[in-house]
Amino acid sequence: MRASANNKSLLLYCFLVWLPPALGHADTPVPSTSEVPVLSRVEGFGVVVKNAEIALQGDSYVLAADIDYQLSPRAKEALQNGVPLYWDIHVKTQQHRDFFWDKTLSKSAIRYRIQYHALLNMYRVRNEGGGEIYNFSTLSAALDLMSTIRDFRVMDKAFYESGKRYAVGIKVTLDRDALPLPLRPVAYANPQWYLSSDWTLWPLTK
Repeated sequence: MRASANNKSLLLYCFLVWLPPALGHADTPVPSTSEVPVLSRVEGFGVVVKNAEIALQGDSYVLAADIDYQLSPRAKEALQNGVPLYWDIHVKTQQHRDFFWDKTLSKSAIRYRIQYHALLNMYRVRNEGGGEIYNFSTLSAALDLMSTIRDFRVMDKAFYESGKRYAVGIKVTLDRDALPLPLRPVAYANPQWYLSSDWTLWPLTK
């Protein structure tokens, strides 16, 4: 039953995170909500959209962006124990309006699943939208794949109006609701699981 080894590791890990501190490992004390982003920066983990470019290709505007994933020790530990992590890269295009809320013209997302397979000693990344699967020998190589967006269509040229202002927003979120059920309360209480980025906007020009 070699195929179940990864599931056994995952179940054991989920059991251990629920043990009392004297038997398992204690979680970091939970700071107030306002302290969480500061702690993440100090500890050096989190997700940042480093740069983005929007270019016109044919009849569409396309996005190229680079993302920096810095996983916390707890997230890496979960991965090593077979817990799959789901990441969503949200992309939206907005038209700025002076007297109303900005108008959202398009919304889309790229969803990745990353999991470590102990028997194979490799990390597997799956694009949940297209179904493509990629295998890597190191975590850094797996994250590199998720870090690069190229030629991602954000808006048709026909929607562009001269004199209007447009922007493309990007946000990366760790889907904590997709974690195994026993792990979710820990993920919502421990700031080491606060690994989502803020919205970052870049101007779209003709």
